[in-house]
Amino acid sequence: MLKLNSWQSLHSRKSPADPIVMILYLMRHANAGLFRENPTLDAKRGLVKEGKEQCVLMARMLCALKVQVDVIVSSPLKRATQTAQFVGTELGYDGKVETSKALLPNADFTAFHDMLIKYSGREGLLAVGHNPILYQFLGRLITGNGGAAIRMRKASIARVDLDHHPPRLQWLIDPRSARAIYASVAKSSRPKTSRK
Repeated sequence: MLKLNSWQSLHSRKSPADPIVMILYLMRHANAGLFRENPTLDAKRGLVKEGKEQCVLMARMLCALKVQVDVIVSSPLKRATQTAQFVGTELGYDGKVETSKALLPNADFTAFHDMLIKYSGREGLLAVGHNPILYQFLGRLITGNGGAAIRMRKASIARVDLDHHPPRLQWLIDPRSARAIYASVAKSSRPKTSRK
């Protein structure tokens, strides 16, 4: 098993004058309906209408935050790849969505760590996967010991800056919060008129 302090291997790949500045966006797949007991059927489970709407909403939130991604990696399961493709399309991402088994529901931290090393030359990485591994990986990244209990609802996105040790969670937004933000902005941006 990979020791948590081996996270430094990401930083040791470059000289101290050239630290890793990659920003990791961890995203849980959007709503794909109910879990299916049969693993083959569950792997083929696609997004439902609400899940597609969540993808558009979260992609618009990323655009509003001026997020730039130069690679999108997804679990090979249908619900995750669809989430990655919908979000990528809304962001104007021209590349191909890559898949990685390191984002499967049963993946381990070693595989996830290796995936991050593979893409460490990139500035912005959007990784789309599943709970419980995503919130477990996120907890291990930001605490160095896995002690964080972080809730990642469907279609949630966490921004983690990897240029700190341990990496720093900058924000975590879920669709419910995104809708509330949009509603408050729309409400406060209306021109005020007086009725005299």
